[in-house]
Parts: sequence; C-alpha cells; structure tokens
Amino acid sequence: MTRIGVPRGLLFYQYFPMWRTFFEALGAEVVVSPPTTRTLAAAGASRVVAETCMPVKVFCGHVLALKGQCDYVFVPAIRSMMPRVFNCSKFLGLPDIVRAACPDGPPVLEVGIDVNQGRRELYQAIYRLARPFTWNPVRVKEATVRALEAHRAYVEQMSQQHQTPPQALAPLLSATPGQEPPASLAERPSSGKSRLSLALVGHPYVVYDDFMTHRLIPRLQDMGVDVLTPEMVPEAALDAAITKLDGRSYWTYEGEVVGAGGYYVDAGADGVVGVLAFGCGPDSLMMDLVKRYAREKGRPFLGLTLDEHTGEAGLLTRLEAFVDMMGRRKRAG
Repeated sequence: MTRIGVPRGLLFYQYFPMWRTFFEALGAEVVVSPPTTRTLAAAGASRVVAETCMPVKVFCGHVLALKGQCDYVFVPAIRSMMPRVFNCSKFLGLPDIVRAACPDGPPVLEVGIDVNQGRRELYQAIYRLARPFTWNPVRVKEATVRALEAHRAYVEQMSQQHQTPPQALAPLLSATPGQEPPASLAERPSSGKSRLSLALVGHPYVVYDDFMTHRLIPRLQDMGVDVLTPEMVPEAALDAAITKLDGRSYWTYEGEVVGAGGYYVDAGADGVVGVLAFGCGPDSLMMDLVKRYAREKGRPFLGLTLDEHTGEAGLLTRLEAFVDMMGRRKRAG
C-alpha cells in the first residue's frame, strides 16, 4: 500500500480531513508528521534563508520528519480559491521550495489549485494527482466527491459545535504519537463570574501550532477567558464582514483575519488578539484593517507577531496585561 505523508503545517488544519478521505478512497495510507518541536523547527529553518517566514520553516521541518515514513509527501500549491483572489507567493511555489530545501526528503506529490484557470484545468489537476494510484476516472470522481463531503462536514462541525481544528481533528489523529486531545473551549468549567470573551484571529497554521504560539489558547483558558476563533463563525458571516471592512476579498483565507476580526468586533467580544508571523506582507495589511476597526468601535486589540526568537515569558506578560485590562474595562461598564 502506498503511503502518503502529510506535513502538520500550513494548510493542514484547513484541509486534512479532505486530503485523508481522498487518498484513502484511492487505496493509500495517510501518515501525519508529529506535532512541532524545537528540534523539528530548527531542522526546517536550517534549510531555508533567514528571511523565510516561520510557518514555511516549520513546514520544511515537518517534511524532513516524514523521511523514511512514507513513499510521497503531499505538498499542494494553492494559488487561488476564488476568482481574482490570490494567495501568498510562498503557497504558490511551495512544492518547488520543498524540493529545493529538502532534496533528501520524500518525493513530492503536488497538485496546483487555481480557480482562475477554469473548471476544466481544476479537474485535470485532480486527475493528475490521482495517477500514482489509479487511471480510472470514475474512481477519481468518487474519491473527490467523498473528499468534498468530508470537508463540508468538518467545517460545519467546527461552526455548529464551536470547535477549533485541533478538537475536530482529535479523532483522526488519536493514533499519532505525542498527540493529546485538546481541551474543549465549550466545556471549560465556569467560575460563576462573568467570563471574558476574546476573539483570536489569524491563520490556523500559526494559531494552532502550540510551539509557535507557546500554547496560547490553553494559557488564555487558564486566565478565565472564553476563546472565540474564526472556525466558529459561518462562512456567510465572514464574507459579510470582509465586504464591510475591505469591500471585497483580495487574499485567499482573508476570512480568518479580516472576516473573523470584523465579525467579533461587531458581536461585542471583550477584546481581539491578532496573531501573525513576522515578515508576512498580506497578514500585516489585513491585521491593520482589523486593528483600525477595533479601535473605531472601542474594542481592545492586541497584535502578536511571532517568529522563532519570540520569548515565552514576554508573550505571557503581554497576554496577562491585556486580559487584566479587558477585565477592568468590563467591570467599569
């Protein structure tokens, strides 16, 4: 049985159920890299230039961690998911980056997704992806339909049950060494006091990587905060918030930042924390929109810019001060 390695980085938290369903429907076995560690991140950082953003460095580390564990490593090139809406250049060239930075890693199995090229090219890209497993177009179509259904169910589960990706993925990753089921946001015990609600906006590959964020979500929960994330908001509401703040989407996955930030500011969250990776041009523009809108509406906003040099103590101090300020504002009415 062919083994497909999936790095636990970048678009993993958005699409893993879809990818796993697709490959398993074609008869492959899916192998996931372990959670990010300092050693893994350092291995990836050693393969690319210093100016590369931390998520890509971590992704390369995950590719190297799959060496000897799989026959291919799956590296998609997501160029555009909506007409005239484009992705970061690192995503466009990710397969080439991996080949250049990790020549001793597993062979790359890639697919290019760009809706601007038309539906026919999209279908052909999916068929090319399936060729190592089958040439039967009917089987490929069935696998694609099942994968899309798995993705819809995954998104609906997070929105309806107010779950984060790590919570929704826990059953699929329960056999992964070192993976512990995350604490549920909805089942945190209540102290009987009015809890603070904090919107955490940013891309999943940063927000849910405990190494990059120094366990940001569990720390906020321990401070007595109800954490709200982009996945808990229906897609239509995210799109409406983007239209209100920015006119229309310019960047792929803008809903995770502009959409979620605008939605939670209007919904009355006690504060907003924006998490982004150092050196990310699109994120710096999008996060500035959210910051300006939060200030316009009188909502506290804290921007956290992370890289491999971000200190845990300094991050924790900023969080504690921000949560304390939110609490004083709320008590003061």
